[in-house]
Amino acid sequence: MRFLPAGDTAVVVELPDLDETTRVFTALLAADLPGVREVVPAARTILLVLDPRATSPADVVERVRAVEPASGLAATGRSVTLDVRYDGQDLGEVAELLGCSPAELVRRHQAATWTVAFTGYAPGFGYLVGDDALFDVPRRSSPRTRIPAGSVGLAGTFSGVYPRQSPGGWQLIGRTDAVMWDLDRDPPALLAPGTTVRFRQVDRDLVTVRTPEPEPVTSEFSVEVVSPGVQLLLQDLGRPGHLAEGVAASGVADRGALRTANRAVGNSAEAAVLELAGGGAVLRFTGPGVLALAGADADASLVADGTRIPVPAARPVAVEDGDELRLGAPRSGLRTVVAVRGGFAVPAALGSLATDTLSGVGPRPLTAGDRLALHGPAAAPHAVDPGPHPVADLPRAGDVVELDVVLGPRTDWFTDGAVESLVSQEWEVTPRSDRVGLRLAGTPLERRRAGELPSEGAVTGAIQVPPDGQPVLFGPDHPLTGGYPVVGAVVDAHLDLLGQLPPGARVRFRPRAPSVDL
Repeated sequence: MRFLPAGDTAVVVELPDLDETTRVFTALLAADLPGVREVVPAARTILLVLDPRATSPADVVERVRAVEPASGLAATGRSVTLDVRYDGQDLGEVAELLGCSPAELVRRHQAATWTVAFTGYAPGFGYLVGDDALFDVPRRSSPRTRIPAGSVGLAGTFSGVYPRQSPGGWQLIGRTDAVMWDLDRDPPALLAPGTTVRFRQVDRDLVTVRTPEPEPVTSEFSVEVVSPGVQLLLQDLGRPGHLAEGVAASGVADRGALRTANRAVGNSAEAAVLELAGGGAVLRFTGPGVLALAGADADASLVADGTRIPVPAARPVAVEDGDELRLGAPRSGLRTVVAVRGGFAVPAALGSLATDTLSGVGPRPLTAGDRLALHGPAAAPHAVDPGPHPVADLPRAGDVVELDVVLGPRTDWFTDGAVESLVSQEWEVTPRSDRVGLRLAGTPLERRRAGELPSEGAVTGAIQVPPDGQPVLFGPDHPLTGGYPVVGAVVDAHLDLLGQLPPGARVRFRPRAPSVDL
């Protein structure tokens, strides 16, 4: 058993193999260690996410060492058959890598018995281990940014199905129309650890599942999206506690901005807000209310009876029926949050209104014509707070931003020169960045080790490095597990700043020693 740092609020427990990982994971769940928020199993590791107010990495390491591994993962007795159209874009290339024909690959993929070893990456994603030694496939050298839902893939010794459109580096061999994750189903995940899976070839076209239209809003208090701008989402502090099910905490990218705006209108600190990336939104209010803005520095105005009134940051502003809030492009920072007194009367998903753009859990991204019901200003638990609330000094394109990082857990996968290059150069935030991850550009980081890293858990702020050497800095909607090595992770105190980095900003990583020698 080896312990590795994963930022300043998490520890990776590394074990010899999948069987030992399963045994220790089962024991840790039963032990319910104090101060451990999440326990995330993977191929040969377990990620422990800590509450720094309740425990320390040193205490957790000591307690984990004292845990006696369980007997193992019991089979559930449940079996699932997935119909697959084997037309994946990587089928021919994978067959060549494995030294067989595409027809032989398809035959053996169907003949194998697959078992869900663990879940992760995204809700409904099961890591399947098979009984055919043929299947040991390298990931793509650079991950795709969009993989369609239902894609059947191979990576290392695992097979799996992407529950929804998402980025990923697995080799794609086919598609299925099976619904892998459905919140209206009990349980929501089609696959659970211990489930046996069989694949069956079909030649028919696959069914496209359409999202039902939302129910019309009839509340006397509401906000209508006239224009959503670049990206407009509902967000709160997220849904922690579901990582082992493949459900990310997600949540607002700038937690401090959410708290500032909510405090200004008298809401509780965890109330949901609107998060706008890049500006350009127009919102129209039904009924009177109070709003406040925080986050990015952007021009904002309220149009009332044809009069345009400037809206200052971090201050409560009264709105009347028919008023429109117009939000311009940020001068600095990236994301503006809008709090409305009383909060949003919207159904929660797993106890949260956060929109997870990777997994699809939570409300969908907002579009023109959407109307969100509000509880109304009388529903807020506190009096309006007129301030003062300090406005953060946020970066612009071209600015250099320093982020503290804890190196690890996989620095040993990189040359000494690569680790030095990580912290000595400036990395540019590219336009291909989003809430899933910031794609950085700079001098590529050279690996010391070739081959594949077994999939393991990662935290928000993790710096994952694909084989092309260009890091991806994980945001709040990042994949929960992955097979590219993580060279370091941004500390928790700098995650809000990470969420405000615009394209064109430059990042310099400043190493910080882990809080305990692991």
